Amino acid sequence: MAEITAAMVRELRDKTDAPMMECKKALTEADGDLAKAEEILRVKLGNKAAKASSRVAAEGIAGIHVSADGKLGAMVEINCETDFVAKNDDFLAFTRSMAELIASGNPADVAALSAMPFSGSTVDEVRKALIGKIGENMSIRRFSRVAAAGKLATYVHGGSRIGVMVDLVGGDEALAKDIAMHIAATKPVSLSREQVPEELIRKERDIAAAKAAESGKPADIVAKMVEGTVQKFLKEVTLMGQVFVKAEDGKQTIEQLLKQKNAQIKGFTLFIVGEGIEKKVDDFAAEVAAQQAAAAKK
Repeated sequence: MAEITAAMVRELRDKTDAPMMECKKALTEADGDLAKAEEILRVKLGNKAAKASSRVAAEGIAGIHVSADGKLGAMVEINCETDFVAKNDDFLAFTRSMAELIASGNPADVAALSAMPFSGSTVDEVRKALIGKIGENMSIRRFSRVAAAGKLATYVHGGSRIGVMVDLVGGDEALAKDIAMHIAATKPVSLSREQVPEELIRKERDIAAAKAAESGKPADIVAKMVEGTVQKFLKEVTLMGQVFVKAEDGKQTIEQLLKQKNAQIKGFTLFIVGEGIEKKVDDFAAEVAAQQAAAAKK
């Protein structure tokens, strides 16, 4: 029996992108023959991980874990290629496990999370093995870990495509749930005006200025129009400035609601799955036409 060295395992892994343990098993079965081991892996896994890695993963779910006392929580976005796989039991279990691991292990970033020990291997090895099993690319995109000043409330919507965590001090469970649902519905950029990125404000101001300039009104009036537009924008994108979606009078803001309930929001996290990822749009008609044209040439 040939000795299976770490260098051999690494070389096979570089060639196939298969999980480390699967590479070792294949080399053992092939008695150290690299080419034969590669064939074994292709039969066993179909080299799915390597093939899948170039495909866009813009579907998926936001998974949330909160401690029993509501003081510690984590939310993670894990992407896959199709919404069908986003409902797969193994995919869901992996996402839940990652949220729990983030809460307990407190990794610095996705790279640190990927290197953490998990299920007898590492997170990344388990992820790659899952790719091989399911046949779709999947990736850990981002996560947030919160040690709450108050108590965490959570909400997921749309098959877990939208996930929310809110750190609420004071108030009751019903208020916390209402605010989490409000965030999922209105998707605020930040908690308060001070937290809105300057670049976003500048962009909105430039757009408002260009529109106001077309009015032909005096400069001082134009300046007031621009400022009014910017202030309206800030109310719309900040949680504290937004009108509460369940306000009976249609006017009460979240800030006013919190004062009424003697509560404070220390922060919130909002994940919208696939946000900002460019999805591939397949033109089915063009694909069929191309196949017909190719067949006609034969």
